[in-house]
Amino acid sequence: MAQRTTKPQLKIAFVLSRAFTLSAFALFIDTIRLASDEFDRSGRVNADWQVLGSTRHLITSSCGVQVAPTSDFVDPGRFDYIVVVGGLLGQQAAVDADTVQFLKRADAQKVPLIGLCTGTFILAEAGLMKGHQSCVSWLHYQAFRERFPDLDVRSDRLFNLDRRRGSCAGGSSSADLAAFIVRQYLGHDAERNALEVLQIERARSNRDIQVRRPLTIECEDPRIKAVLILMEQTLESELSIDQLARSVGLSRRQLERLFAQELKASPAKVYMRLRMERAKMLVAQTDASLIDIALQVGFENTSHFNRVFKSIHGKTPGQMRNPVPA
Repeated sequence: MAQRTTKPQLKIAFVLSRAFTLSAFALFIDTIRLASDEFDRSGRVNADWQVLGSTRHLITSSCGVQVAPTSDFVDPGRFDYIVVVGGLLGQQAAVDADTVQFLKRADAQKVPLIGLCTGTFILAEAGLMKGHQSCVSWLHYQAFRERFPDLDVRSDRLFNLDRRRGSCAGGSSSADLAAFIVRQYLGHDAERNALEVLQIERARSNRDIQVRRPLTIECEDPRIKAVLILMEQTLESELSIDQLARSVGLSRRQLERLFAQELKASPAKVYMRLRMERAKMLVAQTDASLIDIALQVGFENTSHFNRVFKSIHGKTPGQMRNPVPA
């Protein structure tokens, strides 16, 4: 039987950080592999991929499994995407200086860059996320804001594609992002082949919400979930109800109606409840001063904070932290 000589239509390069997340890398690359050929033959028919490195030394993942680069840093223009796979956030630099320079060369040649898991931190550290919106896991949202306060970041969606930048929360959403790219380059049949072999019923889109239950509130509507996550992320600097509504494409009245139907409360009341739940946790589990806690949940002084806290929890923060013995 004659060998197929189809030229790959999609070429992906991977850059692995120190202590990279194996699941994010494996799900992305296997989606590409399975989309490249029929069934599970693993041929590089419609796609090709390489793991690039500044050396050929083994790179150790966060779980201890090691992966060897398959290529040195070559011309970035050979690839349609360069995917940076992040992992544990630690004191040691995630990648070396040669890797950073390679990513900057790729940017200069207008090659799209994608950050998987905390790979977005690596791109941001290299100055490559300016003017682009980043998507990170809710678990890493605060760390990203603290490290890069001038960058636009969100953690309510699974992944984000913003012109020549992509970012992803990691985990199973890596397969969703890979499937989205496969569908664009190779079509629905290739995407379906990959997902069926991976036993994934459907690829989620960049509009799907990250899996997380905000504090103690149960809800089903994805728009409410997105607003609740945004509320949690802005307890210190409270957003207006109009801003919250616009974030999910609704008017203020539509958002208020949605909250009334599903949560039996107004967005403002739910926002305050989230702020007071966070305050209660800080009072009980930390030794932070009451003024620091008040500031962290959006109050400018402790007197107002104490009154609201007591109206919801039945005790002032001081009484909860230092109960009077019977």
